[in-house]
Amino acid sequence: MAHPYPIREIARQAGLSEATVDRVLNNRGGVRESTSREVHQAIKDLDRQRTQVRIGGRTFLIDIVMQAPERFSSAVRAALEAELPSLRPAVMRSRFHFRETGPVEELIATLDRIAQRGGCQGIVLKAPDVPEVTAAVGRLAAFGLPVVTLVTDLPSSARRAYVGIDNRAAGATAAYLMGQWLGDRPGNVLTTISRGSFRGEEEREMGFRSALRNAHPGRTLVEVTDSDGLDATQRDLVLRALRRDPDIRAVYSIGGGNTATIQAFEELGRGYEVFIAHDLDHDNTRLLRERRLSAVLHHDLGQDMRRACQVIMRAHGALPDDGPSLPSPIQVVTPYNMPPDAA
Repeated sequence: MAHPYPIREIARQAGLSEATVDRVLNNRGGVRESTSREVHQAIKDLDRQRTQVRIGGRTFLIDIVMQAPERFSSAVRAALEAELPSLRPAVMRSRFHFRETGPVEELIATLDRIAQRGGCQGIVLKAPDVPEVTAAVGRLAAFGLPVVTLVTDLPSSARRAYVGIDNRAAGATAAYLMGQWLGDRPGNVLTTISRGSFRGEEEREMGFRSALRNAHPGRTLVEVTDSDGLDATQRDLVLRALRRDPDIRAVYSIGGGNTATIQAFEELGRGYEVFIAHDLDHDNTRLLRERRLSAVLHHDLGQDMRRACQVIMRAHGALPDDGPSLPSPIQVVTPYNMPPDAA
């Protein structure tokens, strides 16, 4: 087990003699298994303590830049603030730059200002996957600012890491649930996307479409897009889709705006058999409790924010590298297994 510590320091940490530690580290035998475990645990403890010393007293200022509906931005802010105590002894300060919609030029101007203003140690970003944003991320990287993409990725950019779920797998999971609940009953499926330029939503749609086509090739998908997940726009788009297609019987909501979608069904006196959504924000939590959603595909946003902060800290040498990270686990939440702290 490689380590940088003198035998004397390990012996002091483990409460053992230097000779015993030497025998364990050099595999000379003559020691109990429990003693060997104590030595290796002492090295792990020293690693952890060295990390704490390295980050103790350090302040990291991060900028959270997001294009998303207010309900999701609020969930991100709450998740980050709840995770801050777990990042001690480092001190994390954050600045929030939230917008629901707008020209991409304004988003890029925000990113460029962050770099020019200085003082920032990293950026957590949710943005559309377009060439202008990719170029802006490249400029940030050239300034030495690590960028972590959240929920939706920019894979061709110079971003440091992506944190979030495997969106294609999430879409396939939604298709599986949809097929199980609809069974052989006829009806088309409405898919709602806030904007096609968000890669995460595009991947969910592709995963859903592919899995549903393979399992239920006769099922027709009707797509509504470019609402930015905003209720007013979403309602009008869904109303038009429902008037055009009287056979829509189910909904897979990829980009939100679910209150407005349900209102559109109700306005036309229409019902639905299955409604699958994403994220336990305050709207979806209420709709799930009211049994107006069938299930919500959810993941631990707090874990994502903690990981994003840790990526930025590692970029500055404050934490050791722990290798590539796995996507966040997908939870299928129904009215019967809602987390106790759901909004």
